[in-house]
Amino acid sequence: MTFELTKDYLEHIQSAIEAGDDALLRTEMEELYPADISGILYELEPEPAHYLLSLLDQPVGAEILANLNPTDRTNLIKTFTSEELAPFINQMDSDDAVDLLNEQPIQVREEVIGLLEDREQARFILDLLHYDDSVAGGLMQKELIKINVNLTVNACIEEIRQQAEDVENVYAVYVIDDVGKLLGLVSLKKIVLARKNAKIADIYDDDVVFVETYRPVTEVAEVMRKYDLDAIPVVNIQQRLLGRITIDDVVDVITEQAEEDIQVISGLSGEVEEADSVWQRSKVQLPWLVAGAIGSLLAATVINGFQSELGKVAALAAFIPIIGSTGGNVGIQTSSLILQSLTDTSGLSMTLAKRLLRTLLVAIINGLVVGLIAGTYTFIIGEPRLFFVVATSLLAVVLLASFMGTVTPLLLNRIGINPAVASGPFITTANDLIGIGVYFLIAQWLLAEV
Repeated sequence: MTFELTKDYLEHIQSAIEAGDDALLRTEMEELYPADISGILYELEPEPAHYLLSLLDQPVGAEILANLNPTDRTNLIKTFTSEELAPFINQMDSDDAVDLLNEQPIQVREEVIGLLEDREQARFILDLLHYDDSVAGGLMQKELIKINVNLTVNACIEEIRQQAEDVENVYAVYVIDDVGKLLGLVSLKKIVLARKNAKIADIYDDDVVFVETYRPVTEVAEVMRKYDLDAIPVVNIQQRLLGRITIDDVVDVITEQAEEDIQVISGLSGEVEEADSVWQRSKVQLPWLVAGAIGSLLAATVINGFQSELGKVAALAAFIPIIGSTGGNVGIQTSSLILQSLTDTSGLSMTLAKRLLRTLLVAIINGLVVGLIAGTYTFIIGEPRLFFVVATSLLAVVLLASFMGTVTPLLLNRIGINPAVASGPFITTANDLIGIGVYFLIAQWLLAEV
């Protein structure tokens, strides 16, 4: 049955914490999954959350700490001493342990590493701390199963039994030579079905996909997606096996990238969460809001320059919103498709000329349909003389917005700027200016005799 955190249940847990009823809290937590307990911790202040976490079995507590939101986790960890934190770090996968320790002050990090009972875990962590989290080395975990190519299947099974104690998920067994160079992998199925005295050298698969430690995490995610991998080995420049990256870590990377892109496209200049302070949220939102306001003031200036046309035909003002919104929507839609295509690393993406041709054909169809609908509305409001003004203006705006939505991301990508920045408020504001200007120029031309 799915657990649902209610206000009454949360108050029940808070009361038990205040009363120091350890037995009740342990009983309640034993019935919940770690993810459910995480939901409770998010609702508690750091001190009560610390108290509740200290009552859990260390493996469960370690899993919860490893998966908490970094911001909430940092606030929670501040309530821990290094002696209290070290046992949880002992229970984590090395990559999760490094992620948590990287969020701590250097003094805390060094104290915790020095207190670890599992010295192999300490060595793993020290190895991984050297890598930036933007490359494969910073994403990998050291826990894996590797066997020497010269072993027999029987010896291999014994080796797997020993190594598997420290490995949470066994996706494959990696095969190395005497100096640790990655040669390939062998599936558990092949090991189980092979004769006990058979050599690993005779059954392993040397066609293995791997990544080097310096590869960007975005490239790692693309390789795993392309080849549908649950895990991928990581090697150094000499192709010695150092670790592996599992699918759950790649999903986290893809999720973070998507959240960042959504925030940039939405006009946020940095990371922001609902729980952030008023000033933090305002500081992130203001830059694009100011830019948008300046763009709107410029658009107002353009409108003011055509007061004579508005004086002649007041109904022109009624169509300003549709001109602006249509241009903005088309620009965002087109740029989103271009941004999606830029993630294609197959080398078979379309040329600029072909992209522009397809964009032109789509824009013509969309512009004609929207223009005819809006033009028809001019008859409904009793202004048939505006039919060609509105219909022609919308066709022109759709064409121009489609062109900008195509060219701007490609241009920014070419000069090394994140093309996602070209979306959202930037394109919307630019299209407002161009669209309204085009609208009034067409109105001035077609209504010259009015």
